[in-house]
Amino acid sequence: DFVDVGGESTRPGAKRVSTSEQIKRIVPVIENLSAKNVFVSVDTRDAVVAEAAIDAGAAIVNDVSGLSDERMASVVASCGVSLILMHAKGNPKSMQNDPSYNDVVTEVNDYLQDRISVAESAGIAPCQIAVDVGIGFGKRHQDNLDLLKHTSRFLTIRKPMMIGVSRKSFLGRTGSGKSPEDRLAGSIAASVLAYERGARLFRTHDVEETRHALNCAQAVLDIQNASITDTSVN
Repeated sequence: DFVDVGGESTRPGAKRVSTSEQIKRIVPVIENLSAKNVFVSVDTRDAVVAEAAIDAGAAIVNDVSGLSDERMASVVASCGVSLILMHAKGNPKSMQNDPSYNDVVTEVNDYLQDRISVAESAGIAPCQIAVDVGIGFGKRHQDNLDLLKHTSRFLTIRKPMMIGVSRKSFLGRTGSGKSPEDRLAGSIAASVLAYERGARLFRTHDVEETRHALNCAQAVLDIQNASITDTSVN
């Protein structure tokens, strides 16, 4: 439904890319996509990059740092675009260096609630905010599994929830492919499980295959929900 465009990698171990270089990389792409009426989000942690991307046509800011740039919230609010807030522990360069949690689900939930408050206080409309638990961003293997298992607990936030599991390394540890190219089946399985638990936005490399799987899951759940409704009426 939309294309996510970013000018720097946020994979574990990645180094920062200057804002000027990010803008140089992404603005022509966003302008080209927008000219073809493609709905675009910009994947950036930097407010100045977000401004340039919005001017080029981006309608969503996907901030994996959860508003670490103090100007980001005001930029999003003043431009009237939407925002995706993600949880990440640390920065990409060091986030996988021995992260730890006492209760990962509760801690991520509390963090997202706090970031939502900051965003809304800056003037971003509540209906324009979505959240992402940040699978693989400063998480241990078990943390990723716990977050997926308990996806439904984040429904109390009452915001659309995005999940990004596509080809990530934790899938390899579940037996779903040693290399990223071999993790399609695991990516789809994790996405469908998250969908069943309430996630409704999915960031994926394999768009067509994921869409087909989610269409099937939706059809089954629609039948199930209809059956429950019919039983309650009877």
